[in-house]
Amino acid sequence: MNQDDRLPEKLPGCVRVVHIGDVVGKPGMTIVCSMVPKLREQGCDAIIVNAENAAEGAGLTVKQYDQLCTAGVDAITLGDHIYKKREIQEVLATRSNIVKPANFPSRAPGKTHCVVHTRGGVAVAVISLLGRVFMRPINCPFEAVEKVLEQIPPEVRIRWIDLHAEATSDKQTMGYFLDRRVSAVLGTHTHVATADEQILSGGTAFQCDIGMTGSYKSILGREIQPVLKTTLTFDPNTFHVATEDVRMAATWVDVDPETGLAKAIGRLQWKAISS
Repeated sequence: MNQDDRLPEKLPGCVRVVHIGDVVGKPGMTIVCSMVPKLREQGCDAIIVNAENAAEGAGLTVKQYDQLCTAGVDAITLGDHIYKKREIQEVLATRSNIVKPANFPSRAPGKTHCVVHTRGGVAVAVISLLGRVFMRPINCPFEAVEKVLEQIPPEVRIRWIDLHAEATSDKQTMGYFLDRRVSAVLGTHTHVATADEQILSGGTAFQCDIGMTGSYKSILGREIQPVLKTTLTFDPNTFHVATEDVRMAATWVDVDPETGLAKAIGRLQWKAISS
């Protein structure tokens, strides 16, 4: 889908939530900040961004946080690179629209969830979780999400999960674990969009990975040759963020605000205009 293509019409009575996949470096930040207003123009009610790779591929700066908010992003999730830029810890502790993975230790800076509101006043709860398969040692995401869901007021029907995980099995297990209890379980972290977007039998939208926002002439957003050299020789290199063929990957979900259940889901990929 090119950036000029229109999204399908939103289902009547639904709230459309868009989740933008891992933003990598300046190219990813640039396209996100330019495309969020276009999403608003096409009737998107809430926009969530995973920004853990925004700062040259690892972490998020305060300036970038402010840029995303100014562009119109409603909520920001992160992941295993959450604290790569120490300056973001104060933002995590004081701002109401950015979260840490809920299965991090309780003393780790940040909130386990946030509640944001659409311009129409509909509340959307956002939760981030870190997977355990092929990832750093971490607390149980299943126990953590149940504790967080108990803390969310029952009138907040739309409940959104960003599952930052490596293994598709980890993500599928969480999807079925939360089916009917949340609006969506969408995966991030692998930077490759999967073609398994669906609505589970209980009404929860699911996708293993929503993809990457950044350079697609790259290896996971990084310049190709240094990655190849290190892989073949074990000679360490700096993996700079790539800049060519920039695209924004995201997934949209139409949710019934009365039940909090998903009614439609779809992928989108918009390409930046070549200068």
